[in-house]
Amino acid sequence: MTLQVSVPALSPSLIVLAELLAVGVGAALVSAIAALAYRWYTKLRLPLWLSILLGLSVVALALNTVGVFTDLLSGETGIFSTPRIVFNTLALAVGGLAAPAGRLVGDRIATDVFAVAGARELDVEVSRIVRSVGRITDVTLPETVDDIEDMEGYDPVSPATKEALAGKTLIFPRRLSVTELQDRLATRLQDDYDVGYVDVELAADGTVEYLALGSRATGIGPTLAPGTVAVAVRADPANAASPGDRVQVWRTDSDGPERVLTAELRAHVDDVATLAVAEEEATRLDGEATYRLVTLPAEPQAEREFASLLRAAEETMYVVTVADGSDLAGAAVETLDATVVAVAGADGSVDDLPDDRTLAAGDSVYVVARPETYRRLDARSRPA
Repeated sequence: MTLQVSVPALSPSLIVLAELLAVGVGAALVSAIAALAYRWYTKLRLPLWLSILLGLSVVALALNTVGVFTDLLSGETGIFSTPRIVFNTLALAVGGLAAPAGRLVGDRIATDVFAVAGARELDVEVSRIVRSVGRITDVTLPETVDDIEDMEGYDPVSPATKEALAGKTLIFPRRLSVTELQDRLATRLQDDYDVGYVDVELAADGTVEYLALGSRATGIGPTLAPGTVAVAVRADPANAASPGDRVQVWRTDSDGPERVLTAELRAHVDDVATLAVAEEEATRLDGEATYRLVTLPAEPQAEREFASLLRAAEETMYVVTVADGSDLAGAAVETLDATVVAVAGADGSVDDLPDDRTLAAGDSVYVVARPETYRRLDARSRPA
């Protein structure tokens, strides 16, 4: 006696759905592998168009090899029949939709693996599981360039630098306090991206609430006083002349020596000297003439020394105007969390080093402070 078990045949609709599912899984798998390899090789996310192209390529390869070859072996000649055209269209659509999903999965796997392996930066956020298990803290910078501010009192960074930082995720060790994390983040941006100054505020969970960048001051422009310009002339510097000295500029031609003006020597290379002169006197110098420089007796130049020190420091000078009804109105200067250089009153009077002075509405406070300190003072100087 033979026992026969009959297996019900699958309906054509289920067979079509199974084939479409297989096509979608294949497209997603190929896209995921490509995204993982692309992230490993370039440290960047696989472009969306490339993942879709790979997914459609897998579908097209399956349709043109397996599908057509099977039809030919079975004697099918209706390759261009309506059901076949509909199936091919659906297969391409499923592959095009499945490829981006596979791209996200592959990129996420690669990102988490690189984060655990000790990568310093990524352009996508690390998953919650990796943050908890991998003993790392990730800080994601603002997504758009417009969300990265320019620091008040500093030259702006280049747009290319902002574009490189927008949306970037930097990875740090866990169990850092907010202050330590801010310092680590500022140091990383300064060292890795050649940013001169960083003003950043982080929330307790590491979210960037405020980010402003400034470039390093270069050249002698930032050290020139208002109304002063730098001019390069051909000159024979005195033997004892050095940058920062006051010199007399003499013209030596056939008509006899003539003193042209008094300037400050900023630099000299061979017979070319760079002078800081008053703006209205710059036209008295001739680019074709050769001058002789005579060093004047040394004079104390507190403003020159102050400008040099300020240029090399993390702080810069700001002016905070006290508004009526603000928190600074009625506050003593010594209570301010900044170095106060002077206070200009509403009547035009100027007090220097006024530790015991009480601020009033209309006062202009000249302070030397870091950007975050200035922002707090500026907020307190406005009405509530």
